[in-house]
Amino acid sequence: QVQLVESGGGSVQPGGSLSLSCTASGTDSSIDGMGWYRQAPGKQRELVAHIDRAGAVSYGDSVRGRFTIARENAKNSVFLQMNSLNTDDTVDYYCNAIEQGDVQREHWGQGTKVTVSQ
Repeated sequence: QVQLVESGGGSVQPGGSLSLSCTASGTDSSIDGMGWYRQAPGKQRELVAHIDRAGAVSYGDSVRGRFTIARENAKNSVFLQMNSLNTDDTVDYYCNAIEQGDVQREHWGQGTKVTVSQ
């Protein structure tokens, strides 16, 4: 069973930076796409950033130019560098991974909170 262990997050003032990390474990199958999503209370989960195994990236409109995603395939890890944070970035962030085994399975982390405030 794949487990996604997230770390990072926390609190920062507007304009500051934080980083998130996530590592997938518990499988010998290939981890294809990895990414981060976020969800504010009462709203749908939205894409923050996604990166495939080849390194192709995509970003949500609200974070493009401020956030950077990267991954280390050998460790099944994905990283998110968040710069120029603002109060709208205050939500829970969820790691996502697509396991490519005999069937494709999607996995989610538990979520990590990011708080941007004065």
